[in-house]
Amino acid sequence: MTIRFEHGALVAVGGLVVGLVAAVVMHPLEPATAAPKASIRLAASMVVPPPAPREPLIQATRKKKVAAYGAGIDTLTGVVAKRISTLPGWSQLPPLESAEALSETFRQLGYDLQRVRAGEATVPRLFLATLPGDIKDIREATQKKSLFFKTVLPLILQVNEEILNDRRRLWKLYYQANMGERLSAADRLWLTVLSDRYGVDRGNIRGLLQRVDIVPTSMAMAQAAEESGWGTSRFVQEGNAVFGQYTFSDTGSLIPARRGDDKTHKIKAFSSLLDSVRAYAHNLNTHRAYRGFRQARFKLRLKGAPLDGHALADHLGSYSERRMMYVLTIKGLIEANRLRHLDDARLNDDDPLQTPVI
Repeated sequence: MTIRFEHGALVAVGGLVVGLVAAVVMHPLEPATAAPKASIRLAASMVVPPPAPREPLIQATRKKKVAAYGAGIDTLTGVVAKRISTLPGWSQLPPLESAEALSETFRQLGYDLQRVRAGEATVPRLFLATLPGDIKDIREATQKKSLFFKTVLPLILQVNEEILNDRRRLWKLYYQANMGERLSAADRLWLTVLSDRYGVDRGNIRGLLQRVDIVPTSMAMAQAAEESGWGTSRFVQEGNAVFGQYTFSDTGSLIPARRGDDKTHKIKAFSSLLDSVRAYAHNLNTHRAYRGFRQARFKLRLKGAPLDGHALADHLGSYSERRMMYVLTIKGLIEANRLRHLDDARLNDDDPLQTPVI
């Protein structure tokens, strides 16, 4: 009996090996791995399954069952994606391959920064993966600024929303711990992961509360404009690097053309604009160079005061070799473009997948 069993097992394994060899022969592997090319689409990151070619995407934070949409799910953010062409009113939209097409998309959505500033409208949950390459060809400065701000604003609000979700849970656990309640195993594990991510000693919830917090929208938008040249720099066009963050890695980076001979830094590249904004917020929330920023922000929190991006920009001297001149530039951008009014901006809570577009 044992001999028959072993003989049968060997036959089965042999058949499996033959099948694998045949599969490799019929479908050989590519000789080299090609780097993905960034494209203009409304997407937070890779979506599963991939969309049909040449069809733009619209995304909305998932609030209902995915089966209701029949769409793919972002594996990182839990975002639902659906093809624009299947939504009411989108059939007339041009492909999002140009600044003009993007402007038309915003127009049809009724996305108006003036109304957002006045608190009369919210911001649509639309996240561009890349900026249109021809944004640099827009001669009208006001038009270029408007298009850039409309693109970056939802990304910043989305990242701040993600951070706030963690902060709310953190406060809840902080109160439970102070009341002597024992935290669940899941909560303890979550705190461990969060502590490692933010570089805080495990168990130091108060230390986490100083780091797990938002970046004022006005300050982030001003820095995005300055660091990316209003979306026209090579770094943002080729590597989605909105904030010009330094790296010393040889992979996933771009070499500055005017870098000094004694310099070795590079500019970190990202797969999407949203990833760049996430990295920027994490940098301000963890790097020792911005300890003063975090302390000033925490003091405002303790007072119950709003986070003033104009005031907190005083602590950005380490972001640039220009030091105080950089700080003055950022504060000047906030004032000149009335960005303080956007600190209270919020993403639309309505589901754009269920809302007709006019």
